[in-house]
Amino acid sequence: MAITGEDRKRMGTPDPDLLKAIEKSPFPDLTGGDPNAAVGGAIRHNRADHLSKLRHLYPIPGPIPEVDETEHQVPVRDGSTIRIRIYTPVTKPSSGSPLVVMFHEGGWCMGDLTDEDQNCRLFARDLRTVAVNVEYRLGPEHPFPTGVHDAFDVVKWCAATATPSSSTLPADPRLGFIVGGASAGGNLSAVVSQLARDEGLSPPITGQYLCVPALLWPDVVPEKWKAEYRSRFESTEDPVLKLDPKSGEGVLKALKPDVASPLFSPLLHENLKGLPAAYFQLAGLDPLRDEGLLYERVLREENGVPTRLDVYDGLGHMFWTNWPEMERSKGFVRDTLEGVRWLLEVGRERE
Repeated sequence: MAITGEDRKRMGTPDPDLLKAIEKSPFPDLTGGDPNAAVGGAIRHNRADHLSKLRHLYPIPGPIPEVDETEHQVPVRDGSTIRIRIYTPVTKPSSGSPLVVMFHEGGWCMGDLTDEDQNCRLFARDLRTVAVNVEYRLGPEHPFPTGVHDAFDVVKWCAATATPSSSTLPADPRLGFIVGGASAGGNLSAVVSQLARDEGLSPPITGQYLCVPALLWPDVVPEKWKAEYRSRFESTEDPVLKLDPKSGEGVLKALKPDVASPLFSPLLHENLKGLPAAYFQLAGLDPLRDEGLLYERVLREENGVPTRLDVYDGLGHMFWTNWPEMERSKGFVRDTLEGVRWLLEVGRERE
């Protein structure tokens, strides 16, 4: 179904509760007042400090007794190692645990394991999965496609290592093998899903969780999709991804991506058939909204991929992490759990 003008108006009208939350706790200037501050560096540290002050308000603010957490180093293709955190339910299901691999947000240049702690604990506790939280390398220290390679190499390691009897990764990916993340992490999840299909990863990925994902860079949008791809240019009221004529230049300078490559703009992959089921969570004010809506439609209508879509009208990019006390933020977390549960169920149905 095509998105109408009325749909766009509804999605893009700021929610009154969000406006109240912003008035009470404005989103900080992560540049620290330096207009020349580079992505990464001080901005990275300012973002981490901002979020650290909010995590006590999250539904799961820290480690929980129902979940064991361990850290490991995974070797990747250039000889380096990547830090991961593994979350295992203390009470293991008799049938075995599915596997979920999560990639954090942060514009490919910020973020760390703390960003996906809550989701990994949630999935391990409530879905009895084993979850893997991946600290892929960031730009500008590690330009594109280093982060993509890190993400896929860890997923391949998981596929090779996970068995119900493993002391390191006691999961059975045949019961479900999901990759997921928000924003840049959603981008990596979509890209890794395509790479896994293209390379015949075994066991295969069965589901992808795409939360406010970046999927198509504005400079390379095909003509056929331009009428649907508008939020990057029209969404002016997002409090986190503030629309600016030069928005994205910092990422381009720091990450140096090939914006036309499917490794960065996965909507441009020439073959979108046979991909794992996809669960989308999108925000109505988010400049990234329309590429998420577009990918969901193209997967479902044109390529027969099962999808599930939740859109949060009037709310902005990463609203649930920045204003966690909002009721809709708490609802978002509950929806995340149910969406990943759906991915596990539909993955089993497709076998």
